[in-house]
Amino acid sequence: MKSNIKIILISLATLIAGLALGYLIFGANNTSNAPMDEQEHQHDDSETTVGEGEIWTCSMHPQIRQNEPGDCPICGMDLIPLAENTSNDPLVLEMTSEAVKLANVQTTVIGGSTEVSSQTLRLSGKVQADERLASSQVAHIPGRIEKLYVSFTGEQVRKGQRLADLYSPEMITAQRELLEAKKMTDISPELLAAARDKLRYWKIPDATIEQIEAEGEIRETFPIYADAGGVVTNRRVAVGDYVRQGEVLFDLVNLSRVWVLFDAYEEDLKNIRLGSKIAFTTPAIPNQTFTANVSFIDPVINPQTRVAAIRVEVKNPGGRLKPEMLVYGTLENRQGSSAALTVPKSAILWTGTRSVVYLKLPDTAVPSFQFREIEIGDRLGQSYQLISGLETGEEVVTNGNFAIDAAAQLNNQASMMNKDVMLKGADHSEHLPDYTSVSPVAFKQQLAEVADSYLLLKDAFVATNAKLAGEQAAKLVASLEKVDMSLLDGDAHLYWMEQLSALEAHTAQIQTSNEIEQQRTQFSFLSQALIKSLKVFGVPASTFYVQHCPMANDNEGADWLSREEQVQNPYFGDKMLTCGTVQETITKNFKNPAIEATSTPRMTGHNH
Repeated sequence: MKSNIKIILISLATLIAGLALGYLIFGANNTSNAPMDEQEHQHDDSETTVGEGEIWTCSMHPQIRQNEPGDCPICGMDLIPLAENTSNDPLVLEMTSEAVKLANVQTTVIGGSTEVSSQTLRLSGKVQADERLASSQVAHIPGRIEKLYVSFTGEQVRKGQRLADLYSPEMITAQRELLEAKKMTDISPELLAAARDKLRYWKIPDATIEQIEAEGEIRETFPIYADAGGVVTNRRVAVGDYVRQGEVLFDLVNLSRVWVLFDAYEEDLKNIRLGSKIAFTTPAIPNQTFTANVSFIDPVINPQTRVAAIRVEVKNPGGRLKPEMLVYGTLENRQGSSAALTVPKSAILWTGTRSVVYLKLPDTAVPSFQFREIEIGDRLGQSYQLISGLETGEEVVTNGNFAIDAAAQLNNQASMMNKDVMLKGADHSEHLPDYTSVSPVAFKQQLAEVADSYLLLKDAFVATNAKLAGEQAAKLVASLEKVDMSLLDGDAHLYWMEQLSALEAHTAQIQTSNEIEQQRTQFSFLSQALIKSLKVFGVPASTFYVQHCPMANDNEGADWLSREEQVQNPYFGDKMLTCGTVQETITKNFKNPAIEATSTPRMTGHNH
């Protein structure tokens, strides 16, 4: 799964934006602010039904219960009869038709005719110059540049073209030696041969040498001719510069043939071979498709992008393909199996080691979407091979799934960020891994600093100050960014990535909200993730108390962290400041109990 880390990080960044979108679509800007004095220990004035009769609820906020139709006090949507929203399954989110339209939900049937073809691998890349056709034009004689005939970058140069004129005192001396040796030919012919060879060493043509001998005149300047053709990519000299023999004057590259380099993710490499044909287009040359065969596959994976370069070579008459042009290619995957089920890439949400989709349930009175974890294999174009989790004919959400996940997250139902939901009849005991022995002290110290920022946020809720809570949430985000996850390896690294995504998402919700009760709801989820992190990875030398209020979250209960045993309740503030008990103490010697084998699939946590 490490090969998917890049995809994971991109998906996590997109998820936070999705949560924000979901909150804007379904969130609460007009939450009822009933005074706490009216609620005291009941917390149910607007959420339960008084008397008998039909009960109305909100599909996005099922905790709302009224005995008459109306609008949801949280999101403003029309309430629906409870009989139409009978699911108590925390894996199923029910939405109104209006909410589905707002989220622009679109679906695809697995194995259906709308399934994306698994035979084509799509690639993107850039045009690059052929490195083998690059050259440098050097000065073969020393001297001062008197005149340049090529003066700017990008100019086309032909082989044999005059590039510059040089004034060379060394050449003047060599010509004098030649003329003197010419006079002494009868006495010492070897001297004349040596003088000629000296000029040839500076690449002076024989015709020019013969002309000097015939005219008997010394030339003060000598031309420099291009040794190869191409485009000037770098002009290194100017008029008046003195150059040494062998010094580079211009960098040239021949663009009559170019490379096209495509980026291929490491999981796609097994489907690419030398000689594989790639057809590609570029927006710069519309309505034309180029084809070429793969001539080189980079043997090294880029550690930042997790891709390898795939190279094809293309003839480029007229220079239409220019370096750095964007190209988009397709490669026919001969190894793709038409019998294998695939799931569209757009349907998959990634988090840590898990792949998640939302399944549209058939034959329901209201639109219902089920959270489903699946196992996927190789990528095949814009799809992934399906190993397990879905069956032929099931309908997955391919657009709007982030909005659905955000709504589920806000309701504390099973979601990409919040898989810890209690199922009826499941094993509810705490089963957390123990990475305290493999977590470096430096990581534990950084985690403790995150907890310090969290405690300041907790104090803001004790003071019932929404504005201060938003400010402290921003500081908590900064603390999370300082945690160096590279200090962890293997399963510990992946576990932290899951907790980090939850910590960041709930903190972001607190930061963007200005309603104290909404902030406190997100604070309860945030506290769950941080408590688990401290238990799993350990603390350096600090002591933290896990405290619990049974009346928070509409009498479902909620936990929080404190450095003092004395209870100061962040969920009610001064209304019930001391309501709560100490549940656990986390010290540097804290260890999670060993995980016992169980045959019953389960998910832990709470469903509020």
